[in-house]
Amino acid sequence: MRCALIQMRSGIDPQANIETACEMIRRAAAEGAEFIATPETTHLVQKDADQAFAVMKPEADEPAIPAFSALAKELGITLLIGSLAIWLGERKAANRSFLFGPEGEVLARYDKAHMFDVGLGQGETYRESANYQAGETLSVTDLGEARLGLSICYDVRFAYLYRALAKAGAEIISVPAAFTRPTGRAHWEVLLRARAIETGSYVIAPAQGGLHEDGRKTWGHSMIVGPWGEIVAQLEHAEPGILHADLDLRKVAEARRRIPALEHDRELTLQAAFRERLIR
Repeated sequence: MRCALIQMRSGIDPQANIETACEMIRRAAAEGAEFIATPETTHLVQKDADQAFAVMKPEADEPAIPAFSALAKELGITLLIGSLAIWLGERKAANRSFLFGPEGEVLARYDKAHMFDVGLGQGETYRESANYQAGETLSVTDLGEARLGLSICYDVRFAYLYRALAKAGAEIISVPAAFTRPTGRAHWEVLLRARAIETGSYVIAPAQGGLHEDGRKTWGHSMIVGPWGEIVAQLEHAEPGILHADLDLRKVAEARRRIPALEHDRELTLQAAFRERLIR
């Protein structure tokens, strides 16, 4: 499977971001990609909540959806839009992935399950749960000969989610992201490689990168990691760009045969003395 990741620097104008994404997707398809993925918040990076909600739409009215659906059908590709900010009402939104098939149909949706509520220091604080509603379901979908599991950005820190996706049959797991620079520099590569090793899966991670219109700075460095933990391809910068790689699904089966860790789960109990200390 020929895969391409789109690295973007989305701004505060949804229509401009949609047009930029479409142009880059066309380029990736022209270069031979069959499966193309874009980053988290493809159509909007806006840290001011009031201004963000002013341009958000409910799914039925969101213009990005028919635009990307038509593009997937025109190009005959499978297209993962890493996420869109979808208005749910009462100042709540979903951070939602959309997977479009070659006929333009929506094959899958996934709402980000883990909210980025952190304080990184030096005034950099995020409270995603203030504006977004966490998802509650896994999403695994057939892509012809492969199965794709969906996740988004901060999800990558929760290993149990990736194990559940792999046990549900996922051989490729997507991590579209808008990682901050401090966390990206420290954790981006090691987390992606760890999730690939633990599950014996390909991990594909298209990212936002650079200084955005709203002042936010994201890490970029989009990456594809193989099921043995090897870096298959990466962009070593934060500039907009396209990353290509061929995914050989035989390597997933080989990695899982060599180390069948997915079959070795055990239920363990906490030692009584330690449990009592926790309760106290």
